[in-house]
Amino acid sequence: MADDDMLSWDESVFRDEHVLELDYLPDAFHHRDEQMETLKYALRPAVRGSRPLNVMARGPPGTGKTTAVQKLFTELRNVGDIEVVRVNCQVDSTRYAVFSRLFEGLFEYEPPASGISFKKLFGQITDRLVERDEVLIVALDDVNYLFYESEASDTLYSLLRAHEAHSGARIGVIVVSSDLDLDVIEELDTRVQSVFRPEDVYFSAYGEREIVDILTERVERGFREEAVGTQVLDRVAGYTADSGGDLRVGIDLLRRAGLNAEMRGSIEVGVEDVDSAYEKSKYVHLSRHLGGLSESESALIRVLADHGGERAGKVYDAFSDATGLGYTRYSEIVNKLEQLGLIDTEYTEVDGRGRSRALSLSYDADAVLDRLDEE
Repeated sequence: MADDDMLSWDESVFRDEHVLELDYLPDAFHHRDEQMETLKYALRPAVRGSRPLNVMARGPPGTGKTTAVQKLFTELRNVGDIEVVRVNCQVDSTRYAVFSRLFEGLFEYEPPASGISFKKLFGQITDRLVERDEVLIVALDDVNYLFYESEASDTLYSLLRAHEAHSGARIGVIVVSSDLDLDVIEELDTRVQSVFRPEDVYFSAYGEREIVDILTERVERGFREEAVGTQVLDRVAGYTADSGGDLRVGIDLLRRAGLNAEMRGSIEVGVEDVDSAYEKSKYVHLSRHLGGLSESESALIRVLADHGGERAGKVYDAFSDATGLGYTRYSEIVNKLEQLGLIDTEYTEVDGRGRSRALSLSYDADAVLDRLDEE
């Protein structure tokens, strides 16, 4: 490689590396006009001081659901008498945690860590809305985590019935789910189903040409001119499409490929940089799920890395030895990890003992442990 193809110590292939981070909110939002129009239609009554329509935004991971909510919330923050709060249910997965986040969003400080009942917390939130004559729009992002913890019905019931508990409280709800196996309405209690009639907004997986369009803008903003060629961009788009159209894979892949090029001292990202980076970027979805696990949930993952394929009873014995937790909690964690797609269960016939369930990781054990250790 010629010297003029090499980076000096103070140079970078990146123009703005932040553009290639997963939490970056792009200025332009391509190929989601229909979804944005439906969301705006549902939320428009709030601008007039009325309760907005509720919304259910569904679709595979990395298809723009969170970005759509964030874009609209950015606009609505500039509208008087409207409050918007997005709750990450992967982090706040109980009713109390959700309302604590709403309290923080409204009052700009956290409620006391202990000593305040849910009823009082709920009352302070609704009192604030009524006193200031405000409409609150709540986005429950990754609402599927509330279902995994059996907290979804109680949480939604409290939000949807707020106007009955406190006359004048106006709250609209957007639920966002990436779990296509979860029937949100069907899994709710009948008392919630009777009042939750959301507008359904589906975010389909991006096609390869759409992926190229979106990633091209990231490249233009994030990389130095001519650092990423057409062949490299097409390779990234192909890998992204192979990963179910999850745009986060493509964005992470671009960043990692750029870092690989810098490691080589090259001013250009090569196809080989993309290929080697994909070994990590293809696990973006896995890393995200692992990052939201509790200590006991992570402990079961580690146990399964050593005892994958063994009967559930033996797995429980190893888990109990490692954590001291009982079978009820173990069973709850197994169900959650299975719903997340992190573990597989297989039922087999055991001579004279009926059916037995064997547990195993859904991903390569080394890949799981590597990413668990990164958290």
